[in-house]
Amino acid sequence: MPRIRCHYIDCVFLDDGYCGAAAVEIDPDLGCQTYSRADDLDVDSEWDEDTEDDLEEWDDLEEDEDEDLWLDEDEF
Repeated sequence: MPRIRCHYIDCVFLDDGYCGAAAVEIDPDLGCQTYSRADDLDVDSEWDEDTEDDLEEWDDLEEDEDEDLWLDEDEF
């Protein structure tokens, strides 16, 4: 499968410098017709409270686990 080198830096299909789109349309005068800016994505930025609470609980668990991994100086 041929890979297409992409010079856009903000395309949603950009994958390690190459186009990751399943199909690409190139116009000789206008350039890549498949190009879509990453800023143009319609992303829902609202968090529901349950998700936020779950993330806080996860952070608390990680902190507790990290404390158990380290020995105090008097425990050598």
